[in-house]
Amino acid sequence: MKSGGKYSRKDFLKTIALGSLMLPFLQYCSKKGKSLLLKITGTNHILGHQLWAKDFPKPSEEIHTKYLIVGGGISGLSACRFLSQNNESDYLLLEMENHLGGNSSSGQNKFSKFPLGAHYLPLPNKENTEIIEFLRESGIYQGNDETGEPVLDEYQMTFPQQERLFFRNSWQNDIVPQNGISPETKKEFEVFFKMMDQFKNKKDSVGRYWFSIPVQDSSQEDEVLQLEKIIFKDWLVQENFKSEELLWLLDYSCRDDYGLGIDYVSAWAGIHYFAGRKNNWSKKYKEQVFTWPEGNARLTKHFSIYTEQKSLPNHLVFEVKINNNVEVLSFDNIQKKTKKIIAEKVLFATPQFVNERIFNHKRASDFHYVPWLLTTITLKNEFGGDEELAWDNVIFGSDGLGYIYDQHQNIEQIMGEKVITYYRSFSTNDCKKARKKLYALKEDQLKTLVLDDLKKAHPLIEDFIIEMQLHKIGHAMIAPVPNQIFGNLKAKEPIDGKVFFAHSDLSGISIFEEAFYQGLRAASQMI
Repeated sequence: MKSGGKYSRKDFLKTIALGSLMLPFLQYCSKKGKSLLLKITGTNHILGHQLWAKDFPKPSEEIHTKYLIVGGGISGLSACRFLSQNNESDYLLLEMENHLGGNSSSGQNKFSKFPLGAHYLPLPNKENTEIIEFLRESGIYQGNDETGEPVLDEYQMTFPQQERLFFRNSWQNDIVPQNGISPETKKEFEVFFKMMDQFKNKKDSVGRYWFSIPVQDSSQEDEVLQLEKIIFKDWLVQENFKSEELLWLLDYSCRDDYGLGIDYVSAWAGIHYFAGRKNNWSKKYKEQVFTWPEGNARLTKHFSIYTEQKSLPNHLVFEVKINNNVEVLSFDNIQKKTKKIIAEKVLFATPQFVNERIFNHKRASDFHYVPWLLTTITLKNEFGGDEELAWDNVIFGSDGLGYIYDQHQNIEQIMGEKVITYYRSFSTNDCKKARKKLYALKEDQLKTLVLDDLKKAHPLIEDFIIEMQLHKIGHAMIAPVPNQIFGNLKAKEPIDGKVFFAHSDLSGISIFEEAFYQGLRAASQMI
């Protein structure tokens, strides 16, 4: 389920043709492979943790620039784009990793590209004119037809079959549970989706949506803010939603976009998943999302024209001094030396747990970052038998979030090994503990964690595996727990009109659109 807006009562009530209950056990016929390549990757948390000690050499090089952007995720890239488009060319971007993109990164093997983070972008709201313009620049949006309908590159959108759910021992189209559910459960789904439709269009007394993208544009009247102070699960109980199938769908949806489930995120965030996206830009394409084999790394690539010869990867910023200008110390992890960068103004497009170490103090209350595990699995072509893999394949009741078929957009129809990416967030009330546990898990433990989950739908999946790449992300995304979205305004405030801040965690929701707007608005404020 991707960002809520695509679901309606009409979709739910569609008749679904279901396969045989025994299909998962009959679709496998090949013998187990002789060997399996297993490897672990992840973000450069070892370098990042050096911020604790700050045991770096003294500066041996000095660089001058008008504007410095620290952090090469989507917020930082969006800021570079804004500066360039506003006739500012004297800027420099620093990034700790050896590549740009942050959570919109990717990998590649000889069979396919694959995401190492975010993997899709829903259609923007018609009000998101800045993102629509970015899509035009990127060749994804190609203008309007004679009726005003946007013309989009359909090769960059999900092909059928878009989604399926393994529910009650068989696969069904769509991921809203439908096979054999009770009349009472059907009624709850209808009531819930009708309520979300109402929230989608609800506005306050001055005409602002209750739930908007970016969240900064949402209403902040008291009735709205009260929803951000309570847990989503508690709100659902108050509204008398209690069916197992509905609660599972909502929990899955929140874990998918936020990392944490309905027991932890705020009611405002839970409703926003369904009501924030209005499906009002396109009538033709509103059922689809933009996606690519490499995920949102494709979007990162479109920013590259703004960072060419203006970015320094493998650079960890560890100290800031504000005088007439801003002096920033950065460790070059390739040359193993410290550089002093002197800038008129600096924009930190870095998460708050990094900023706390750089500035040696907290600028706001606690931020909760959810750890994630991504696993890219290369399988023999026979995997799945005669049943076509969907783009998104979800397992009811699973601790994971299912898997993406990375070659689903392949138009060359070349039959060969299949590549899928399995996603799993660790939904818990103690993200720090979960992060430590994730980093402590060894190869075999991680392999078992992933395969035990996938075997619920594919009991013989090991017979087909050629390679597994396990990718750990310790601080993958901010979690919108109560008071996270509207309660951390101090962290957004500039320092002395010279140091500015932009990151999706300042929105409380870690999605492409929020990161994009954070960078744009902070850069606008900076100049």
